[in-house]
Amino acid sequence: MADAQIILAYGRDTGIVAIGHGERYKTAHQALTAAGFHRDDDWVYHLPNVDEGASRATVADLVRHATAHGAEVTTSSRRFIGDTARDIARLLPGQWEARIELYSHPVWQQDLVPWLWDSGELTRAIQNERIPYAATLTDTAGTTLLLVERPGHQLGYLVGAFAPEPFEEGYGDPHAPRSIVLPPFADRAARAIADRFLPAYERAVHARRITTVTEALNRIRAEQDAWAAFVASGRYSDVISLDTATRGEATETFLNRAWAEFLTIVQHAPTLLDRCRPAATNRPEDARVLAKLAGTLTDADSLDRDASLTRPERNARLWAALDTWLTHSEPFLRQALAATPLQQPTVPAAAPPRQALPRSHQAPHR
Repeated sequence: MADAQIILAYGRDTGIVAIGHGERYKTAHQALTAAGFHRDDDWVYHLPNVDEGASRATVADLVRHATAHGAEVTTSSRRFIGDTARDIARLLPGQWEARIELYSHPVWQQDLVPWLWDSGELTRAIQNERIPYAATLTDTAGTTLLLVERPGHQLGYLVGAFAPEPFEEGYGDPHAPRSIVLPPFADRAARAIADRFLPAYERAVHARRITTVTEALNRIRAEQDAWAAFVASGRYSDVISLDTATRGEATETFLNRAWAEFLTIVQHAPTLLDRCRPAATNRPEDARVLAKLAGTLTDADSLDRDASLTRPERNARLWAALDTWLTHSEPFLRQALAATPLQQPTVPAAAPPRQALPRSHQAPHR
């Protein structure tokens, strides 16, 4: 494979489009410019508005310039991925934005790997196959999907997800949803995403939130046990007794560490609580406990913002919140595990008006 390549495709609204890539992608760009192609803000090249005969002549001229520059020109068997992404975006439920991503140099696509939240074929393709371009689909809630042409196949696409923002990197996460193969038809692809992938994605987010809260509670409990054992010992060391000042410092250290962990609970537990339906389980009495837990989150969320609180007042309220969550963690987790994320609405029967495809930068997603 040449280290400078040009892929030609057909764009519905822009005519012939060209993407240069390879380790010497700048050489490919030089050939495109020399042949008369114009570059958009997203670094996709296209021909100006010319007739069919002029287009053929320009493409033939491009081949000559590419040969002179040591670049290889190929023609894609698929339509321009920008059109595909735009069509899928307008057919998905809700409001989605489509953007083009270019990974002109082969190493650029590897920047995606830490952020991909996928346990399927998409991650393997990004790691092992050349993916010179892709598209992202992002909704108003911040869910971001990655759409690529399926390597080794003349038709079809792969779609997977980036890790949700609160979780940062997603590579290797056991909760990651599995990417799916999409057909080369926008309506069927959108239906597969809406009916199969997005529900699986929401279930995965739900499960990861539960794990995140559980791990935070476990760390708080371990910190509390260590603090309690230290205080109960009555000694700072084998030869030094534990005085009041040292006991106070140990308590302050515990509360600071516990607060840092509790912020994770404040971030993720509200969504889980909103989905709990105790009346639909065989433990409807858990509703009272869940309401109490929700109240502590509201109270704890205001601790840092309330400048009028003294240190003892703040610590007392934090103690109360920690005690409530540690005491009632079992019913919370029981109800959170029983909760089902809201189903995504299916694709509409009639598509809304087309939307323009926004431009993106050449840099990788993150």
